[in-house]
Amino acid sequence: MFSVPLFSALRASLRDHYDLSDVRRDALAGITVGMVAVPLSMALAIATGVPPQHGLYTAIVAGAVAALAGGSRFNVTGPTAAFVVILFPIVAEHGLGGLLIATLMAGCILVALGLGGMGRLIQFVPYPVVLGFTSGIALVIAALQIPQFIGLDGAGAGHLLASLADTVAHLAELHPSTLAVGVLSLAALLLWPRLKTPVPAPLIGLAAGAAAAWVANHVMPGDGAPVATIASEFEWRIGEQSGSGVPPAPPTAVLPWRLPGADGETLRVDLALIRDLAGPAFAIAMLAAIESLLCSVVADGMTRTRHDANGELVGQGLANLVAPFFGGITATAALARTATNIRSGGRSPIAAVTHALVVLLAMVALAPLLGLVPMSALAALLFVVAWNMSEARHFVRTLRSAPPGDVAVLVACFGLTVFVDMVVAVAVGTGLAGALFIRRMALLTHADRVDAPRGDSGTPLPASTAVYDVNGPLFFAAAEKALATLHRIDPDVRTVIIDMHDVPSMDATAIVTLRGVIDDMQQRGVALILVGLPARIILKLRRAGIRRSPGVLTYCSGLDRAAGTARRWEGADTEPDVATAHGSAKPL
Repeated sequence: MFSVPLFSALRASLRDHYDLSDVRRDALAGITVGMVAVPLSMALAIATGVPPQHGLYTAIVAGAVAALAGGSRFNVTGPTAAFVVILFPIVAEHGLGGLLIATLMAGCILVALGLGGMGRLIQFVPYPVVLGFTSGIALVIAALQIPQFIGLDGAGAGHLLASLADTVAHLAELHPSTLAVGVLSLAALLLWPRLKTPVPAPLIGLAAGAAAAWVANHVMPGDGAPVATIASEFEWRIGEQSGSGVPPAPPTAVLPWRLPGADGETLRVDLALIRDLAGPAFAIAMLAAIESLLCSVVADGMTRTRHDANGELVGQGLANLVAPFFGGITATAALARTATNIRSGGRSPIAAVTHALVVLLAMVALAPLLGLVPMSALAALLFVVAWNMSEARHFVRTLRSAPPGDVAVLVACFGLTVFVDMVVAVAVGTGLAGALFIRRMALLTHADRVDAPRGDSGTPLPASTAVYDVNGPLFFAAAEKALATLHRIDPDVRTVIIDMHDVPSMDATAIVTLRGVIDDMQQRGVALILVGLPARIILKLRRAGIRRSPGVLTYCSGLDRAAGTARRWEGADTEPDVATAHGSAKPL
């Protein structure tokens, strides 16, 4: 019976003896994760090309919806660094409104994937592909933050190579105070975790940067431009109210298609726009599915639990359907925040809901303080995020130790992500990995003639009988090579027995190849006995017209029975019937 996989993680948590002590642990974990999510959400929204409050809206709305409706107890959902590379071009071409519509479309795809039982999608994406495109994304994110880190206005926008070239061309215009604030924030982000305190490093790093920026702008102002902060770079308007920085108000309902496009005008939704956004929306959905399911698998490994993969896809899809109606951008489960949740003692989705409430409280109560955060400090935070995301040690280890084929897939995926496009990288990388897998499987499949063949009981087989042992799956890349041996048999052989106990599957190409072998045997007057095939493959062969015919073709369960059939056929001294083996003979 069909059932919608909703609220599966929440229901499982409540059934698992959930009590007041678990509520307390979830609350403490949610507070910790919320403190981490506030600066990250703003930084990722800015990196995407939208005002910082939209990242906070995402953490609040999508974080709560995905936690309650999803299939993982520990996943914490919000804006993530992996999406920056996809979302930035959408914002540049279609504006905030186009991004939210693409997010809605991606949400629909994710819900469809979950309802369609595609929750095991992550199993079909090879590790070199995941590592290659995540490392490539990390490099792109870090490179795009360099202008903001050193205070270059207007430099660094666009494609990676163009951004780097533009940054180098404007290096003489760097802002020393901005660079100093960025370096101070980066140092705090890197050194604070060594103190092993419960206060999150992003909070300390951005607080140190904000203090340094305030000193640079008010106590020791220089002759140059002031250090850019969120308040100096962004303005907001809600109804009749307006201000700078982050609005001190919760997210309110909004129609995504009423928001401005790239030209600042209200977006015109038509078939052309939907067609333009279809590709990016599919890429968003696929990346969201991969990242969320990968995050769920990692969380299961850390907690020895099991997630509902289909339920997680439905939950992420609903989060991306609801968030745009409150100004939220694309969301997915975030590995760093999920790991923080687990290490902080989170026990259920209530921790992720608490995290969303903490972000909401911070936005309403601390908006003026959030406006003091310097842009270079946010760039420093994204440097750290990019480094952690890159998995540089695993990347280098894979280059050194993996087989050459896997290394080629990794390098190709990394290079295409950095220099071309992430969607192309994943598609090409998965294709290369698939081709590599097919080649490896084809090498495992082979057919060998057995010398001095004997039956199951050890009885020697007739001298005029040849036995071939086929091992491995027979499919399009292996069937021709494996069965080619059967075309080269001795002239005095009257019966060929093919031991197929170790053949787990056959595809259409293998069936056609086997039919060619049967036809070749008939022309030589040689009978063929297939041994050890499972009933499902025999049924498949019969449907393809390859049926039992006395003296021509039959199926046997073991070598003893095949040897007896060979003796009977040869002892009767009758030539094999050269009528087609795929005729209307009585089936087995």
